[in-house]
Amino acid sequence: MNRELIESLKALKGVQVVAVSKKRTKEQIEEAAQAGLQVFGENRVQEFVDKYDPAYTWHIIGHLQTNKVKYIIGKVDLIESLDSLKLAKEIEKYAARQDLVQDVLVQIKISNDPMKTGLPYEEAEDFLSALQAYPHIRVRGFMCVATHTEDMDLVAQEFDQMHALYEKMRSLYPTIDTLSMGMSHDYKIAIEHGANMVRIGTAIFE
Repeated sequence: MNRELIESLKALKGVQVVAVSKKRTKEQIEEAAQAGLQVFGENRVQEFVDKYDPAYTWHIIGHLQTNKVKYIIGKVDLIESLDSLKLAKEIEKYAARQDLVQDVLVQIKISNDPMKTGLPYEEAEDFLSALQAYPHIRVRGFMCVATHTEDMDLVAQEFDQMHALYEKMRSLYPTIDTLSMGMSHDYKIAIEHGANMVRIGTAIFE
């Protein structure tokens, strides 16, 4: 556990740190919580369900399959990976059943990496417009994963593109207040380019 890093992250102003706890034990999560981190991000639904503790705030940050939605509604505070209307319909259905409004981020595919998931950047505006038809979904903003590269100029360029989209959509939709971008290797650049939420796992836990 990198306690020195945790202390520096806690000192960040206006930036929410999501401790990525995938493949970490409940004991490691508890240790991170005792060090001052309270928001945890999981990639896989089964792993989230196994570790779920209502004492903490939980985000789903990995690709979410429609058939897994029913296991997380009412437990997860923020779904960071909404990327299709098919998925939105499932979230709406199960959130309506529990009479709650599910906070989500729209995941944008900012990288050219074919392995990355997310909504195409150019479809974001129409997608947000379509989501207004779902009263049990509240769009809080956007999430992205930048290209994994040593070319930090490219990463910065992608983050700038995301920030421009965020600012434009924030002016249209009052619920938008979150831009989640940046991980262990690029979170400092993400913050410099407008992120107010970062997802850090490796650097915290190892």
